[in-house]
Amino acid sequence: MLDFFTIFSKGGIVLWCFQGAGVTESFTGPVNALIRSVILQERSGNNSYTHEALSLKYKLDNEFELIYVVGFQKILTLTYVDKFIDDVQLHFRDRYKNELEQKGALKLLNNNYEFEDDFKMLLREAEDSSKAKSPGHMRTFKESEKSQKTVKSMIETKGGDKTKERSGKKNKNTKKEGECCSPAAEPVKADQGKTSSSGQKMVENGNQGLTADEIVQKNIEEFVRKRLVRPTEKPSKSPKPQKPKEKQKRVWDMGGSRSEKLDYSGRNGDGSPNGGEQNPEGQIDLDGLKGILLYISAISLLCIVNNFPPLFVEFSSKKGGSFGGMFGMLKGLVGSKSLTREDMESVLDKMRDHLIAKNVAAEIASQLCDSVAKKLEGKVMGTFTTVASTVKLALQDSLVQILQPKRRVDILRDVMEAQSQRRPFVITFCGVNGVGKSTNLAKISFWLIENGFTVLIAACDTFRAGAVEQLRTHQRRLNSLHPPEQHGGRPVVQLYEKGYGKDAAGIAMEAIAYARNQVFDVVLVDTAGRMQDNAPLMTALAKLIAVNMPDLVLFVGEALVGNEAVDQLVKFNQALADHSMSDRPRLIDGIVLTKFDTIDDKVGAAISMTYITGQPIVFVGTGQTYNDLRSLNARAVVSALMKA
Repeated sequence: MLDFFTIFSKGGIVLWCFQGAGVTESFTGPVNALIRSVILQERSGNNSYTHEALSLKYKLDNEFELIYVVGFQKILTLTYVDKFIDDVQLHFRDRYKNELEQKGALKLLNNNYEFEDDFKMLLREAEDSSKAKSPGHMRTFKESEKSQKTVKSMIETKGGDKTKERSGKKNKNTKKEGECCSPAAEPVKADQGKTSSSGQKMVENGNQGLTADEIVQKNIEEFVRKRLVRPTEKPSKSPKPQKPKEKQKRVWDMGGSRSEKLDYSGRNGDGSPNGGEQNPEGQIDLDGLKGILLYISAISLLCIVNNFPPLFVEFSSKKGGSFGGMFGMLKGLVGSKSLTREDMESVLDKMRDHLIAKNVAAEIASQLCDSVAKKLEGKVMGTFTTVASTVKLALQDSLVQILQPKRRVDILRDVMEAQSQRRPFVITFCGVNGVGKSTNLAKISFWLIENGFTVLIAACDTFRAGAVEQLRTHQRRLNSLHPPEQHGGRPVVQLYEKGYGKDAAGIAMEAIAYARNQVFDVVLVDTAGRMQDNAPLMTALAKLIAVNMPDLVLFVGEALVGNEAVDQLVKFNQALADHSMSDRPRLIDGIVLTKFDTIDDKVGAAISMTYITGQPIVFVGTGQTYNDLRSLNARAVVSALMKA
């Protein structure tokens, strides 16, 4: 049933693996695809992944930094896989806990993990439990209750109900007689009940099944409750009926009443004393509070000195008298347990709202928070670390990981490699209307010229009026900044255009051929802006890319968009895949993020675009001049994103 099962560390060290009978293909390909596409890109909110014909399920063990992966054919429906992978994790942790607690890759490599027998036992149990129960054997007529009945019992009579009642009464009487005849049965049952209840009391009052830390924690909790809360009088179950109030005597204003009666400093408005006589439930004893604070400080210091986990507990009374403020603060400052989803829920909700306010798409923000929760679940917090700071730090690391490129992005090196092959390096720009494709194409041209390359601009926007004239203006301006006299009399930038209304794919093909003949280093292909929902224009773009096969396809998007960024990138990629004539279609290779200087700290579009495609942001447009082109600083973007 299973093709493979592997356990490896987050550092890439395989601790143990299993391969099913008859499986010849290695599982390294699917596992590496899972690492690249899911784990490195912080997409671990969902625990399943599909790679070609295989379906992979995985589980993260954040306490020991391990990953459990199981693979099987996706045409199979294995209902036991989720429970099975949990059982394997628990057994592996319990058996090799001492080895896993040793830090360092060399110590993990030196250990020997013989887990095959346990794995096969767990797999057998999981498969047996998932097998459907066989249908029950049908009874014969003789085995049924109907065969026991006679014809007379099935005939209804007018007095049938009365006879039934009488028979019922007789049965009750006979039952009572039977009870009277066996008086010895009652004491035995009573004794059994007493013994069982006393046994339960012993288990409840004792500390059976508790660890040493849990016993200490329980004792501290009982001690605090005894010292902090004074006993209150319990109201009687049957209160005495109150006497009706008698009519009060009228006291006149000028009646000469005594001054003692007018002094209310020692009593409340209703006549009850307001001194320290009464102590409502939940009132804090300050003397006891000082003592317990000293006690807790001593315990905390002892734990820190001896490297024990601190044992602070949050106490609260059941009826509103709560001490959660102070002890909640202490508990929040001191790490004492493994993180659970409930602990992080409130912090994650705030983080999700914060990301959405910073222009991250709502769906992406939810997926990021789910991924962080799964990454931290089960992880033990450090000493004096709050849940909020732990979640925030993990989210920052995840965002930096998303923005950092997963592959090498070095355009200058790629251009030099194309030069050695005596061909031009081709870059195609695409995107929706008005995002700044032509302007940023001119900025990239200037950057290439500054690095000593010659550029040919292909005017393939044959739809928008003024598109060719805009590129011609940029060409003249760039040649004035770098005169031909400084480059052997040859202009460093040229424009290849055929006017309007022509086939864009044909113009791009002719421009590439012209650049090869005239020995240009780079060809920049400008395309018409189009909305992602316009099917004919998306088909034309897919045709241009499929026919000319550029070296780099850059999507130009503006930093002002939020949820729209996800829709644009998904539909552009989908159109390129659907309308391609190749089995391996060319999709978007990188992103140019424009108008980055207009958004202040609302930089969430960078996260949304990178997360949805997995492709890097190659350039960032930050102004109106040719010099205003930057590479993305991932940590600076994340710092602005997390700023309150």
